[in-house]
Amino acid sequence: MYIADFHIHSKYSRATSKNMVLEELARWAVYKGINLLGTGDTTHFLWFHELREKLSETDREGIYHYGGTDFILTSEVNNIFDSRSKARRMHNIIFISSIEKAEKLNRILERYGDINADGRPTLQMEAKELVKVVKEVDEKGFVVPAHIWTPYFSLFGSNSGFDSIQECFEDLTPDIFALETGLSSDPEMNWMVSSLDRFSLISNSDAHSPQKIGREVNIFSKRFDFPSLRNILKNKDRENFLMTVEYFPEEGKYHFDGHRNCNVCMSPQETIENNSICPVCGRKVTVGVMNRVYQLSDRSFGSKPDRFIPFKKMVPLDQIIGSIMKKPVETATVRKKYIEVLNKLGTEFSILLEIPENDMRGKIDDSIIEAIHMVREGGVNIEPGYDGEFGKVEIPIGNTTFANEQTLF
Repeated sequence: MYIADFHIHSKYSRATSKNMVLEELARWAVYKGINLLGTGDTTHFLWFHELREKLSETDREGIYHYGGTDFILTSEVNNIFDSRSKARRMHNIIFISSIEKAEKLNRILERYGDINADGRPTLQMEAKELVKVVKEVDEKGFVVPAHIWTPYFSLFGSNSGFDSIQECFEDLTPDIFALETGLSSDPEMNWMVSSLDRFSLISNSDAHSPQKIGREVNIFSKRFDFPSLRNILKNKDRENFLMTVEYFPEEGKYHFDGHRNCNVCMSPQETIENNSICPVCGRKVTVGVMNRVYQLSDRSFGSKPDRFIPFKKMVPLDQIIGSIMKKPVETATVRKKYIEVLNKLGTEFSILLEIPENDMRGKIDDSIIEAIHMVREGGVNIEPGYDGEFGKVEIPIGNTTFANEQTLF
């Protein structure tokens, strides 16, 4: 099993932890059991310099290594452009196959914006032009639209997105073969839209702090090199791409509709009943992911395409522990217990997905084991996230309900 999280950020992106450095990323990858991380932010000069100085080449093309963890060169960019008489704002993830080609790409992208202003730079260029440029620089490189359903800055976003992939990428649509579902949607929701059937659906953390890496991941059967990854995603290779591990999408911060400042959260049906108007302030609500999926769907929920990559839902281990201890995940008490559990049982993903509950007995608290069982069985209650507000997770154990909520990073 080879676990990959392709989309993260560095300390050079806005609203990120100063600990988003290679040393901390590698340390947390070992805790989590993640084998491969995207570097994120390769367009930023300072981060690119650190990557070039510290990453070691491996015997697998396009795969680098540092501190016991493999890395692949990725970067998220913010494309802003006009298309079909509408302003578009869209985030895309660039996968590039070598340090040398990443440097060459940076020299081209700096013509479209200040790539050193932010780890995730804003580029005044069409998304299809980005695909064209990446192809010209690196024939093995590719672009994946990021968190495709979020209201802002996404391919299908309710505020500035498109109604189809063809509308966005036009003649370069065949060069798009993978899509990132984002924290607020899961594959089952995406399966409601039959036009997405040919695409591999990948899931990543979009982490802004080290402890948040791996909140969504992709699991492969074995190690790969860059060209092999491209082929796996392009061909939707189910022998090598085994599954994704997902947030419960309700936990994502744009799952339902609403207004954060007004404390108003509405289901798609409630939004329809209110004509998309906030009952508190009278303005239009932020239309979330579930509503937008329904707008573009041509299948009922629960339908499956003929070929699909399976998935599992989970709650991160520190959130489970925080729920039991009734403390925020950032506290020293939760962190201490988290490390204690890892020392006794192994990596986070082995604990969440693999180790039988009986093998945990006598090693860690029974309440944590029961909570892990409830998560594995999907027995959680979630107050959906909306308009930038993460959802709140409740794990019912016995006669007690343990609650925890996500933080910004």
